[in-house]
Amino acid sequence: MADPGTAVIEEVSAPLRFRPMGPDVFGHDQPQALLAAIAEDGEPLLDLIDQHVVSMQAFRPETLLQLFRLAAKFESNPDRYCRHNTPLTGKILINAFYEPSTRTRLSFDSAWHRLGGDSINITDRSTTGIAKGESLEDVAHMFNNYGDCVVLRDSNPDAVYAMTSTLRIPIINAGNGIDEHPTQAMADLYTIFKWRPSLALTEVLPKDRIRIGVIGLPSRMRTVRSLLRILSKFPQILEEVVVIHAAGVESEAPLFDPGQLEELEASGVTIRCSSDLAAEIPELDVVYINAIAWVGDSYEVHGGGFRLTRDLPFKPEAIVLHPLARGPELSTCLDDTPHNWYFSQARGAVFLRMALLTCMVNRAERVMDVI
Repeated sequence: MADPGTAVIEEVSAPLRFRPMGPDVFGHDQPQALLAAIAEDGEPLLDLIDQHVVSMQAFRPETLLQLFRLAAKFESNPDRYCRHNTPLTGKILINAFYEPSTRTRLSFDSAWHRLGGDSINITDRSTTGIAKGESLEDVAHMFNNYGDCVVLRDSNPDAVYAMTSTLRIPIINAGNGIDEHPTQAMADLYTIFKWRPSLALTEVLPKDRIRIGVIGLPSRMRTVRSLLRILSKFPQILEEVVVIHAAGVESEAPLFDPGQLEELEASGVTIRCSSDLAAEIPELDVVYINAIAWVGDSYEVHGGGFRLTRDLPFKPEAIVLHPLARGPELSTCLDDTPHNWYFSQARGAVFLRMALLTCMVNRAERVMDVI
């Protein structure tokens, strides 16, 4: 009888090859179409000079559209900007992540390096002066001397606001507790516009408007809160937003914070709530799902009874988005279907952050009018 260990050795001795193309290819060709749908206008990008990115509320739709256009320019021709046009050469990014992160931290780091900059990474609060009682305001004073931009993720929702009081360089909120995650929302909407570039046109006909299903808890999930806020900047693209939640969730936590729903409705967004995922799926153009809410140094799981699988009655052209990391709510059986745009969503976030960072350190003039 053959030794099973020998079979393993023989199998491993053969070359292990990868396939250059995979599920993340969905959405790869769309940046060119989005680029053509948005006329270039550099003026709205001037808003980002000397501005912190803390909440989605502060952004004009015009600024967001031009950010998406610049991101599409980067994504359409990354070699040009990575090899021949490096506008962040000589600039230093301070990546301060005091909460677990894969995609957000690495995508900011990747974006900065792709554009020629260097970065400093802090992944443990205990290695900083904060552990010795140093105030956030004093830490920010030090950051002014060490870098050109700060990206902060902190479970304390007030930390980013405290640091803005003494920072003289821009800071980007990469997630502050259950409050907001603005650049994730930008990446989410950028993905939606790549999927259907006609939504970025000045006028969207009623027949072309979309219905988005958001599976999550707006009062507890920062990704959902920021997504709803960025959608409120573009009510003309929406037929309806359906917030899908577990039955009885309001007995444990409110679905919306005080004033949150009113703020969305005042912007012109039609919001409807439902606890029946199966009944809603056939009418949804975009399905956005998340299950994790970071609270303090741990996390909550919401909507554990919901699970997206390929056998659900999706519209043929419907797309599924997820901020990742995924749990059981998003089955891997969807990975090789055209509904999978969550990998494209993660890929596009790098280019979106490239666009944002270029503008925030006042280097946009180096990449405007260049395709």
